[in-house]
Amino acid sequence: METPKQNHINKNEFDHVYEPAEDSYLLIDALEKDLQYLKSKNPTYCLEVGSGSGIVITAFGMAFPKTVCFSTDINLKACSMSKSTARENNVILETINMDLGSCFISNKFDVILFNPPYVVTDTEECASCDITASWAGGVKGREVTDRMLGLIPKIIANNGTFYLLLIEENIPDEVISIMADYGFSSEIIIRRRVRNECQLVVKFFHHKTKWLKCQSSKM
Repeated sequence: METPKQNHINKNEFDHVYEPAEDSYLLIDALEKDLQYLKSKNPTYCLEVGSGSGIVITAFGMAFPKTVCFSTDINLKACSMSKSTARENNVILETINMDLGSCFISNKFDVILFNPPYVVTDTEECASCDITASWAGGVKGREVTDRMLGLIPKIIANNGTFYLLLIEENIPDEVISIMADYGFSSEIIIRRRVRNECQLVVKFFHHKTKWLKCQSSKM
């Protein structure tokens, strides 16, 4: 996958929006590693939650020009930057200023991407709408992530795939267990040590038997 151009961004703008770093590029690398799988899915709709500068969803849109791409961010300046990054790289992107994916109400998205705020902090730091929202993760660095996990079954398509970036301090096994209870199987796509962090990207996809059981119980 091609890395999007970022020459249009003034460095001062990164005082307000998360600057692409190793975690951003790790998520792109994970998508590239899983590219054949994604092509076989031929996704119609893709959503990135918490898009920041927009380089991840733009990289996806460059690789899948027929996919309709959406992004959300609680930081309005991040939404503007995501839009401009997409435009600079000839990607059509709909950006929405919202908390996670809370305004979506249908099982629409074939691919969902999330590089969450994963740093372990006090809970109070999770309430920000500025650049702090891009890194402050609360207890276990998971408070925002856990809220998103509960939304996934409501917005992902029946055959959809969810890519989530975590660090070891987030206790990935607990996340995998939570998603298993929602009927998702998982696979670690990529893992990398960056300075004092071990970062990984986990792919979640429907375990067909569990998914059908969950759907039957709703009828």
